[in-house]
Amino acid sequence: MTSRFALLACQILVAAVALMLWHLASTTTLFGNPKTVAFFFADPVGVGTRIVKWFADGSIWFHLWITLVESVLAFIFGALGGIVFGFWFARQPRVAAVFDPYVKAANALPRVVLAPIFALWFGLGIWSKVALGFTLVFFIVFFNVYQGVKEVSQPVLANARMLGMNERQLLRHVYWPSAMSWVFSSLHTSVGFAVVGAVVGEYLGSAAGLGYLIQQAEGVFDVTGVFAGMFVLMAFVLSVDFVMTRVEQRLLAWRGT
Repeated sequence: MTSRFALLACQILVAAVALMLWHLASTTTLFGNPKTVAFFFADPVGVGTRIVKWFADGSIWFHLWITLVESVLAFIFGALGGIVFGFWFARQPRVAAVFDPYVKAANALPRVVLAPIFALWFGLGIWSKVALGFTLVFFIVFFNVYQGVKEVSQPVLANARMLGMNERQLLRHVYWPSAMSWVFSSLHTSVGFAVVGAVVGEYLGSAAGLGYLIQQAEGVFDVTGVFAGMFVLMAFVLSVDFVMTRVEQRLLAWRGT
């Protein structure tokens, strides 16, 4: 308990020091002309005031909801696709060998290049953002699941087969538990990428969402609005990651500490 409290205190201290330096830079001559600093980096008081105003008048909730829906759909579809194909490729080496260059080529494509194509295919609604987030999530989960299944302990696998387990039982009692840590490791990373995919898609073309909010502020050189949107986005990602951590702790309770 003490170590957890000390860790939390250190994390809060880092944030407090960063905000204090930011405030000093934008209000004093400690780091140069404060007006210049405030023009390019805003000031923490103004950013905080903008965020409070958004939540007080309720204008932020609609944008948060749109981004949440897009991110959740991208995460679910990408994670399920990555898990299914990761297991399949790991259990079918010949299939993996045939499709290996195509998977690597698809993963090498810049996602920003795909965004306009998805907008053309699916329109400017949520599905173009979901498709972009899917491409980010899928490959992260796929490669981790593939490696996790390949890393199954061979003695454990041999003993399970000796006990007469069929392929379905091996999948449930050996492969899946072995890959679970790899799965959740990839899910932690892909949560952020699902949000990134949604926000980038919104930034390039949409009528709602956090990306749209940031793009609108940037279009009128509202630096305070841009930084406020980024802080809301960071808090949003941290909240989703916190939920993912709780789910992981619940499902992997059998591992112990």
